Amino acid sequence: MSFGETPITVIGNLTADPEIKFTDGGAALAKFTIAATPRVFDREANQWKDGTSTFFRCAAWRHLAEHVAESLAKGSRVVAFGRIRQHNWQTPEGENRSMLAMEVDEIGASLRFVNVAIEGKRTAASTTSDDPWNTGDNRPKPGDEPPF
Repeated sequence: MSFGETPITVIGNLTADPEIKFTDGGAALAKFTIAATPRVFDREANQWKDGTSTFFRCAAWRHLAEHVAESLAKGSRVVAFGRIRQHNWQTPEGENRSMLAMEVDEIGASLRFVNVAIEGKRTAASTTSDDPWNTGDNRPKPGDEPPF
């Protein structure tokens, strides 16, 4: 995330299955919408009711896009972290339009109401090229002397 960007975390449910597309350069792009609906307690009715939903149009890129498309579906409750992006365009009639969207950096299933099984295993070979903090396997080997 760059300086001056607006970070945001959204918790809600996907309104439809994610749509995945590929750019001419081969980069994956997943588009989806998260509906965040607050629950409010109605004292007169003595029950919880849904408040007004806010809909966040979201985009995820590259490996994250592929994982989103393969792992999430309509109704999935998620926790998403990213940043707000403003998109500006002009209609064929010459009217200026804009919209806010969320560019997702991290997303996962919410465990508040369901159990989730994690599939796959991240190996050292798969992390070397895409993890800027990876400096190799620095774990001690059997028989290594302690560093003190």
